[in-house]
Amino acid sequence: MPTREKTRSTANLHLVVPNHAWNSRFVTARDGLRLHVATLGAAASARLPVVCLPGLTRCGADFDMIGRALAETGNRFVMALDSRGRGASEYDPDWRNYDLKVELDDLQQVLVAFGIERAIFLGTSRGGLLTMLMGIARPEMIAGAVLNDIGAVIEPRGLARIRSYVGKMPAPRDFPEAMLILRQLFGTHFTDTDEAAWLRFAERTWREESGRLIPRYDVNLMRTLADLDLERPIPPLWPQFATLAHARLLVIRGELSDILARRTAEEMVARHPDARLHEVPYQGHAPLLEDAPTIAAIRDFVERCG
Repeated sequence: MPTREKTRSTANLHLVVPNHAWNSRFVTARDGLRLHVATLGAAASARLPVVCLPGLTRCGADFDMIGRALAETGNRFVMALDSRGRGASEYDPDWRNYDLKVELDDLQQVLVAFGIERAIFLGTSRGGLLTMLMGIARPEMIAGAVLNDIGAVIEPRGLARIRSYVGKMPAPRDFPEAMLILRQLFGTHFTDTDEAAWLRFAERTWREESGRLIPRYDVNLMRTLADLDLERPIPPLWPQFATLAHARLLVIRGELSDILARRTAEEMVARHPDARLHEVPYQGHAPLLEDAPTIAAIRDFVERCG
């Protein structure tokens, strides 16, 4: 069950994160597309690696702080994947390939390339859906799973909000303006986020190219949401969630989330034989994984997995 006592964000906490440097690698997908993977540590480590999977329009840079914190725990290999069309991965000329089945195959190609046979998966939003699909395709690979603000029931109003801005955000002139845009979009969902965190958020959302800021994702991703009929009930994913029953589970929920309802998160924990729920106060979809209590919860979970 989540801790009900609210703790302040990283703005008011002493948080030491090691200064490990990420390394960039590229893996070729089955169809020839180049996929970017950021790594920390040695892949040959005897300890279970951690595989980080970002959200719909997000990239592996979202795991910078938590990844470096996990690497500090001692000889732990951490990798963060940029799904096709995101971050430094190549954009797909056919937007229809921005599909979970294709991305699942991409993930499996990456794991083979790194020689990973068993790992702890940390998935934010869409990355959590990929983790559940991996539970269907290769359950033996999952030693533990962290689902960051995603679950067996997806709230339609949250999806409607995401559809309203994906690929439609105005182009900022600079990062101060980018921060203002993010605050206007997400300020009611992140109510205790400091200036430094907003700047990091902006730098992970846009990149500078030829003197202007452009999104770190293919705006054609918006087309994958266009045909969603949010007036009809979204089929629940309890069968997919059940594939994680053999592995330890940590469910992370933002207190202000409109994607993962508290009742769903609590039911997930109740249905799973070895699960914990950690709720992040003052944050919505999806928690930034930068506050000290959440980093500690994930580090403790990873250590419990072995």
